[in-house]
Amino acid sequence: MNIYEFLPIRLLVEAAYTVVTGISDILEPLAGGFSAALAVIVLTVLVRAVLIPVGVSQVRAGITRKRLAPKIKELQTKYKKQPELMQQKLMELYKEENASPFAGCLPVLAQTPVLMAVYGLFINATIGGHANELLGHTLFGLPLNTSFVRLLGAGDLTGTAITVYLILVVLITVVAGFSRHLLTPAAPETPAVPAGNPGKNGADAPAMPDLSGVMKTLSFMPFLTAIFALFVPLAAALYLATTTTWTLGERLVLNKLLGANDPQPEQSSATRG
Repeated sequence: MNIYEFLPIRLLVEAAYTVVTGISDILEPLAGGFSAALAVIVLTVLVRAVLIPVGVSQVRAGITRKRLAPKIKELQTKYKKQPELMQQKLMELYKEENASPFAGCLPVLAQTPVLMAVYGLFINATIGGHANELLGHTLFGLPLNTSFVRLLGAGDLTGTAITVYLILVVLITVVAGFSRHLLTPAAPETPAVPAGNPGKNGADAPAMPDLSGVMKTLSFMPFLTAIFALFVPLAAALYLATTTTWTLGERLVLNKLLGANDPQPEQSSATRG
C-alpha cells in the first residue's frame, strides 16, 4: 500500500503542494528556474517559524535541567550503589520540575510530517487528481525529484551534481557539528538498570534507560541527516539543509534571549525524601 494514499497524509501532501506551487508562482518572475527550489526553502522557513514556540519550550527545559544539575549530582552521589533507585529519583525530579532529558527531540518529531509531505511532493506523479507540476523543476539543471544515490546508480553523476550535493552535505555536517558542540544538553551519567533487579517490595524492577547513553546517541542524529540527504529527492535535501541551519540559528538566538547561558543559582538540597 502506498502510504501517500492514506487520507491524512494525502491531505497533508495536497496542502503542501498548494503552498509550494503558490510560492513558486510568486517567485518565478524573479527567480526563474530556481523558483521551485526557493519555494521549498521558503516553506521550510514558514514551518520553522510556526514551531518557534516549540523551540522556546525546548530552551526553557534546558535551563531547568541546568538549574537541576546540582540536585542531579547529589542524587547520583547518594544513590551511587542503588542505580535503579537513582533512575527512579531522577525521573521523579524531572517530572516535578516539568522537564525532560529528551526535550531536544521535539522539533525533529514536529517536523516529521512536513518532511514526509515534501518528500511526497517529489515522488508522486499526480497530486489531488492532477499532474504534479513540480516534477519538471530543477536546480542548476538537477531535477528536484532525483537523489544523489539514484544518479549514482544510473551513472548520471555530473560535476554539477557532485558539487551541489557536496555543498548540502558539508553544510549539514558543519552545522550539525556546531549544534552538537554548543547545544547538546548534558544528561545525568547513570548506569542502565537491567530488568529483573529487585525493587523495594521484592518485585522485579522495570528496566530503566541509560539516559547518558541515549543522549549521546541522540547527539549524533544530526550527522545522520547528512547521510539521509543523499538518499532523498533533492528538494527534501534542501529542506533538511535549511531546517538544520535554522535550528542552530534559532537556538543561539533563544539561548541569548532567555538567558540559557547565564549561571544558574546553586541548589542546596537535591533529595526528594
